[in-house]
Amino acid sequence: MIIKSIELADYRNYGCLSLQFDRGTNILYGDNAQGKTNILEAIFVAATTKSHKGAKDREIVNFEKEEAHIRTCLEKEGVETRVDMHLRKNKSKGIAIDGQKIKKAADLMGLCNVVFFSPEDLGIIKNGPGERRRFVDMELCQLDSFYLYNLNHYNKIVNQRNKLLKDMYMNPDLRETLGIWDMQLVSFGSKIIERRKLFEEQLNEIIFGIHKKLSGDKEELVIHYEPDVEIEDFEKRLRMNQERDIKSKMTSVGPHRDDFSFVIGDIDIRRYGSQGQQRTAALSLKLSEIELVKKIAADTPILLLDDVLSELDSNRQNYLLNCIGEIQTIITCTGLEEFVNHRFEINRVYKVSEGTVTCMSTETQEEVQ
Repeated sequence: MIIKSIELADYRNYGCLSLQFDRGTNILYGDNAQGKTNILEAIFVAATTKSHKGAKDREIVNFEKEEAHIRTCLEKEGVETRVDMHLRKNKSKGIAIDGQKIKKAADLMGLCNVVFFSPEDLGIIKNGPGERRRFVDMELCQLDSFYLYNLNHYNKIVNQRNKLLKDMYMNPDLRETLGIWDMQLVSFGSKIIERRKLFEEQLNEIIFGIHKKLSGDKEELVIHYEPDVEIEDFEKRLRMNQERDIKSKMTSVGPHRDDFSFVIGDIDIRRYGSQGQQRTAALSLKLSEIELVKKIAADTPILLLDDVLSELDSNRQNYLLNCIGEIQTIITCTGLEEFVNHRFEINRVYKVSEGTVTCMSTETQEEVQ
């Protein structure tokens, strides 16, 4: 799958923008805070319905406008697909595929797989468990519609159960209904735990070899899934923690509290690894995403690299650039020197300045504002 073009209207700092992408390597370069990342974010939103930054729709729409539009043209095996997305500040988004409106945003997931890599991702190993869960959830939601269904329902049930716990303060009789939510929590949560265990296996099969090469055959990385509760103990733990949950007005047991550890030898590098080990593991994780899509979805993802090369040393840069090969890649950077120095093949270059994008060519310069 590749993205052929994207059109933006009133999206962040872009009033009107139309870009055509090459199926190879596309470079967006320019100074910081000019709008480069906004283009990558729009591609990610068009593929997943969510911002990689966790931004709400109202934050994405130009602050002087009430709504924004994203139109992408995708192509796979010669067949084109058009995705239209209508973002509104005070209403839920509208999405149409080839002119047909879809009822649920979740129906878009998996149509176009993307891998987004930014400097912030280099901290995924040392940061909190919420970021690691978010990584796993985003990857699995693109690859497994059944997981997406279970996760959406589980999150709704957690929110509804938490609301009930708060309402019980004023109405203690509501406690009788807690068991109904617990049953649903166990039902959907168990399926999430089961799929995350399988993901652990699938990821380890891929990341082991990648990390070994990245570390010069010096390190062997293994990922361990750390479920907050085992499936067979889920219902029992909910009952045991009921009083605690009522006092705190929060659900304290379940996969929304899971974590993943990254182990080299006997060392958990989340806590005791060097910064170099953590950054190398994060890069291994992102490169493994590409291989997972190839293996599970039988497709190649679109790779979005947001000014990440400047954060890597030359060895890691070379490994990353050598890995992207035949994958459509869209890269943001502040200058082209790093690509020239690597004699890296560039198929299309855009200069971004204050919300204006100029297509650079050896023969001509075409403004595509």
